[in-house]
Amino acid sequence: MKFKTVLGLALAAAALAFTVAAPAQTYKSEYKMSLVLGPAYPWGKGGEIWANLVRERTQGRINIKLYPGVSLIQGDQTREFSAIRQGVIDLAVGSTINWSPQVKALNLFSLPFLMPDYAAMDALTQGEVGKDIFKIIDKAGVMPLAWGENGYREISNSKLIIKKPEDLKGLKIRVVGSPLFLDTFTALGANPTQMSWADAQPALATGAVDGQENPMAIYTAAKLHTMAQKYVTMWGYVSDPLIFVANKDIWASWTPADQAIVKQAAMDAGKQEIAIARKGLAEADRPLLKEIASHGVTVTQLSPQEREAFVKATRPVYEKWKGQIGANLVNAAEKSIAARKK
Repeated sequence: MKFKTVLGLALAAAALAFTVAAPAQTYKSEYKMSLVLGPAYPWGKGGEIWANLVRERTQGRINIKLYPGVSLIQGDQTREFSAIRQGVIDLAVGSTINWSPQVKALNLFSLPFLMPDYAAMDALTQGEVGKDIFKIIDKAGVMPLAWGENGYREISNSKLIIKKPEDLKGLKIRVVGSPLFLDTFTALGANPTQMSWADAQPALATGAVDGQENPMAIYTAAKLHTMAQKYVTMWGYVSDPLIFVANKDIWASWTPADQAIVKQAAMDAGKQEIAIARKGLAEADRPLLKEIASHGVTVTQLSPQEREAFVKATRPVYEKWKGQIGANLVNAAEKSIAARKK
């Protein structure tokens, strides 16, 4: 009898030790996804599509809640990457611009006039350069999963038609919190003013700032024509890819099967989001511009010669930042763009 009792205790202890050594897979009841913009914008729509696909494909094992307005970090867009790394945020669809203070290589996409068209952007994000950047993000402590797109950033203002660099002289332009953007607009003679998007809209409406630069999907969704933004110039000076990511500890807590589901869902959502972001602009007749013009907005499209004047004016900024980003990465990007299929 005593022997059986001892044996039973030993077996129970062994079972307990096994339980401690190999804990059951624990999933949170809800995962927090950070976004700058909500589902009224292509950016937020991409996050919503991703969350819905994950919920469906995991039969609700992974339930994701959207937190637009970067509300998990009190609206400070530039703190988002650090907050993902630290575990304040579980998942995000984030901007390469907003994350560039923490990951220098992401400034690549903000080099003025690097990417002349959508084919150039695709050549980078879908090619070797995109893979290299994902390795850099992984090394920086965040799990990259898929590419999305905020879009080409065009300039609008309340004062005049912008057709040449001199037209920007003295204009107070709202820019995002990136030193490269400050350098670019300073080189053009403007007065760049950093502020969050939440603060930018009332500033535009009251005339505290004269203009802003953003993708046209944001211009239309935010109804910037009602905020005195009567002049738009399509100059395509930079484009802003988005990246679907996960916190590494959260990623590691999921089974390999669920990791595969989340990654594939991010890739599927990214493709859908890019199509939404380009709608009305990728087509030959660019119907979105006609819609904007119908609100009494003057839409200016630069000739190749006019665009070249802006390229020349910002070239010193391009060269300065090429060294900071990494000459090898920039050279690889330039080669990929030159070899692209138009």
